[in-house]
Amino acid sequence: MKTTILAGALIALGASTGIAGAADALTLQLKWVTQGQFAGYYVAKEKGYYDEADLDVTIKPGGPDVAPEQVIAGGGADVIVDWMPAALAAREKGLALVNIAQPFKASGMELTCRKETGIAAPADFKGKTLGVWFSGNEYPFLSWMSKLKLSTEGGADGVTVIKQGFNVDPLIQKQADCISTMTYNEYWQVIDAGLPADQLTVFKYEDQGVATLEDGLYTTEAKLADPAMVDKLARFVKASMKGWQYAAANPDEAAAIVLDNDTTGAQTEEHQKRMVGEVVKLVGDSDGTLDTKAAESTVAVLMGGGSDPVITKTPAGAWTSAVTDKMKTLP
Repeated sequence: MKTTILAGALIALGASTGIAGAADALTLQLKWVTQGQFAGYYVAKEKGYYDEADLDVTIKPGGPDVAPEQVIAGGGADVIVDWMPAALAAREKGLALVNIAQPFKASGMELTCRKETGIAAPADFKGKTLGVWFSGNEYPFLSWMSKLKLSTEGGADGVTVIKQGFNVDPLIQKQADCISTMTYNEYWQVIDAGLPADQLTVFKYEDQGVATLEDGLYTTEAKLADPAMVDKLARFVKASMKGWQYAAANPDEAAAIVLDNDTTGAQTEEHQKRMVGEVVKLVGDSDGTLDTKAAESTVAVLMGGGSDPVITKTPAGAWTSAVTDKMKTLP
């Protein structure tokens, strides 16, 4: 009798104090440092959307020395934010990455040039010096140059490529005629450095027909073989897209949340507000579902690299709707 009473008391105590099973742990590796580019995830964590989905999410910032593909390959993350060109290149080399969701519908990549160089159209690139990011970010650029039939080895009939750091110095210091920028980041750094928009010529990859998918969510085939992980990822994607929707409706608050999570103190309020405002345009009305036609277009761009394509064969199994299909069944 006493045992029964004690058991009942313990059950009641558990109910009154909210004792329950631990939330499912999940680690997200970002492609770059803490900034507005990833606002949706930080908002989802701050607003409790992950908690509501019974998830304990750890968000790991990236940086110049962090390759998301290597992190997940080494077991340091369950899901990563990556660009499809880098993910497909890694897949062809043996790392079985799979796109499970695509928050970004459009590409933010562009080439920003000083107008005084005389560059008014892509044909004018010939003989010019162009700054390009590497570490996997060069793939869309190389495909574009192949499409234009411009050698990247320099010379009068080609372009000279310089390896651009993650800054805009080559353009400001006139070391390059054009540099790589993102609509939400480096373009504004150029403006802030004193080059007004009317002194710039900008070529968006989207407009040139060479855009590739950016900022998708990827995991490995091995993880997707576990139904429990698929369920966990479905809850994660749903909560993350709720975070993106909130960020779109409240960009200034979202920027403030990002700043609160920036342990480096390197970000500024004005820049993060602009970044969130531009990034949510790329997300648009996405619910995370991958547009397979956009994925196929990305593959076509990457395989159009002439004698040196980014990938050599059409990938099989590089994306799945299993997670977003499961997501749509969740309450």
